[in-house]
Amino acid sequence: MTEHGPAPSSGSSPFAAFGLHGAPGTDAFWAAARTPAPAPAREGGWLTLFLWRGSPASIGFESWSEPVPLRRWGGTDCWYAKVPMPERLRVTYQFLVDDTAYADPFNPAGAGGDRSIASTPDAPAQPHWPVVGADDVLPLPRTRLRWTSERLGGRRTVGVHPVGGGGPVVLLLDGDDWLHLHPAMAAFDSAFAAREMPPVTLVFLPARDRAAEFGAGSGLWEAVRDELLPLVAESDVPADLTRMVVAGQSLGGLSAVNAALEYPELVSRVACQSGSFWWTPEAGDLADPFDGPAGGAVAARLRKRGGPAGLSIAFDVGEHETRMLPHCERVEALARAAGATVRVSRSASGHDRAGWRHALLRDVAWTLG
Repeated sequence: MTEHGPAPSSGSSPFAAFGLHGAPGTDAFWAAARTPAPAPAREGGWLTLFLWRGSPASIGFESWSEPVPLRRWGGTDCWYAKVPMPERLRVTYQFLVDDTAYADPFNPAGAGGDRSIASTPDAPAQPHWPVVGADDVLPLPRTRLRWTSERLGGRRTVGVHPVGGGGPVVLLLDGDDWLHLHPAMAAFDSAFAAREMPPVTLVFLPARDRAAEFGAGSGLWEAVRDELLPLVAESDVPADLTRMVVAGQSLGGLSAVNAALEYPELVSRVACQSGSFWWTPEAGDLADPFDGPAGGAVAARLRKRGGPAGLSIAFDVGEHETRMLPHCERVEALARAAGATVRVSRSASGHDRAGWRHALLRDVAWTLG
């Protein structure tokens, strides 16, 4: 993945093409350093410069690329990589040093304390998502419910946040990610202020064991129906449980669609990003679970039994998720054929929450009409 730069020289800056001037390793160079820094690549797409100071490291990209090692510039403390990136990409990354991960100190766009976000210049804007630094602490909802589940076991804290005074419940699966890594509260508030989102009540549902809870037959949706939603109804936040939207990504997207198919009286509106539709009960026995039947168990269920009336599903998947696309496309087509109201889009990303963020807002609003 890495295109190495020229050998060190005492002439012009080796990184001038990326807008960085001065001799690498000097105080002036580091004071001006800002990365990632993209430049158009001759073969199309972008060549993006990443910098790290002080020690050997590599860059770990979330589900888009294998780790990319950094190269040292001469005998300086400057380590760098020039990474080819395709058109339209937004990706989460971190620097890996031994067994520790770090956010990019030269990038103001963070996602939690040890991750950063890179975007190519042609990636669509995400206007409602504020830039959050790695050291910033995101605000938490004022209302937090202590849920001790008899069905699922254990305790968890569920945040509840009214947007525009509150309205239909938007159940965000993997809720801790939307609280601590990506500022969903601020984004939904901004979309409401821009009249792109109706009043809603966000419910942030954290996962304790994603693989177990999001699989079919886990008891998650009975627990949500019988235990969690009554707690939400009893809280001091206005919440319309009759028009609930479930938003999930990856295994969470799979679980959200399964809930709509199996519990239509509970879930009839879904915003699904990159649902794990390769999943079947036998997937764990395959050398590669993506090699199973297209659309997995959800497609088989739709072919056999169709879908319930009145179902609305917004499907989104990263356009760079080449192995996910056949599975998602099969489920999208079968859901539409079964009579569901379907919206389909593709985000400028791989399998990455940073790329799905705009779709989350847009598709929740769409499901509410």
